[in-house]
Amino acid sequence: MSLLDIRDLQVAFDTRAGVVQAVNGVNLRVERGETMALVGESGSGKSVTAYAILRLLAKPAGRISGGQVLFQGTDLVQLDERAIRAIRGNRIAMIFQEPLAALNPVLSIGRQITEAIRLHRDASPRAAWEQAVELLDRVQIPSPRQRAQDYPHQLSGGMRQRAMIAIALACEPDLLIADEPTTALDVTTQAQILALLKQLQLSTGMGLLLITHDLGVVAEVADRAAVMYAGRVVEEGGVNALFANPAHPYTQGLLASLQMDRLRAGERLPEIAGTVPSLLDLPEGCAFAPRCGQAHRLCRAESPRLGPAGTAQRVACFFPMAEPVARSLAA
Repeated sequence: MSLLDIRDLQVAFDTRAGVVQAVNGVNLRVERGETMALVGESGSGKSVTAYAILRLLAKPAGRISGGQVLFQGTDLVQLDERAIRAIRGNRIAMIFQEPLAALNPVLSIGRQITEAIRLHRDASPRAAWEQAVELLDRVQIPSPRQRAQDYPHQLSGGMRQRAMIAIALACEPDLLIADEPTTALDVTTQAQILALLKQLQLSTGMGLLLITHDLGVVAEVADRAAVMYAGRVVEEGGVNALFANPAHPYTQGLLASLQMDRLRAGERLPEIAGTVPSLLDLPEGCAFAPRCGQAHRLCRAESPRLGPAGTAQRVACFFPMAEPVARSLAA
C-alpha cells in the first residue's frame, strides 16, 4: 500500500467567468521514504493539488469535484472536518510557499511550535516548549532557545523557512508536503534548505511531496517526478529516466532550459512557442497541442491519457519522443 495514492483527482473553482477545472484527473503516488516532485509552470495545478490533499481549498469557491486521495488506505476526501483536522498538521504536514504569510506575526516562533505539538499530543506547556527548542536546534537554527522567543519578522528568510519546517515536523508526520520551499531564497540558503529536508527525510523515513517549478531542485533531491500542464500530469517517472529521455514534448521544452553548456557558449536557449491556455477555454484534445511542433490531427481531437500504471515512465502523448535526448546539468 502506497503512503499516498491520488486517483483521478479533480478540483474545480467557481468564478464569475464560469467553472475553472484547475486539476483534471491527476493520478499520483508517494511511497514511504520517497521524494516525489510535482513540477510545472505557475497555474499548472500543482499547488492546488497539494491544497486538495489536505482539504485546504478556499471555500465555497474551491471544491474537490471527483476522485480519491488515499492516505494509508483512507480516503481523505470522504472524511468529516473533525477527522481531517486530526490528520492535518499531524500525520500529514505542509511547508507553505511564503513563510512570512503563513506564520502568525503576533506569536513567537516557539509558541507557534508548541501550539502544533499540544494540538495533537498530550504534552504539558513546559514539555512542549522544550520540544520546540529541540526542533529549532534540529533544523539548524543557531541559539535555538533564544530564537524560540523571537517573532517571525525578527528572522531572516532562511530562518523563517527553517522555523516552518520545525512546525511541520513537530508531530513527526508520515508525509511532508513542501510547496516551493526555496522560493525567494538566495542560492546558498536554497542549497541549505534542500540538504536539510533530505537529511530530515533520511532520519525519519517520511515521504516527501515536493512542489516546484525548478527542475534543478528536482534533479538534486527527487527520486521520481510528475510534470503537470494545464491541470493534468503529462509525464511521470524516475528522475534519472525523465531527465535522460523525456518522452513528452512539454517535458523536453522544460529540460532545454537546463542546457548550461549552450548558455555559456552564448547561444539562445530554445523556448516553448505560445502561451499556457486559459483553464476557462482549453483547446479540444491535448491542451499542449497548440504549442507542440509535432502535433497531429489526433492530438487536436482527443486528449491522451497517462498510462499505463506500474510502468517505469508514463506519458500522456499519442506521439511520444522515441530517441533519448542528452541533457547537460552542469552548474
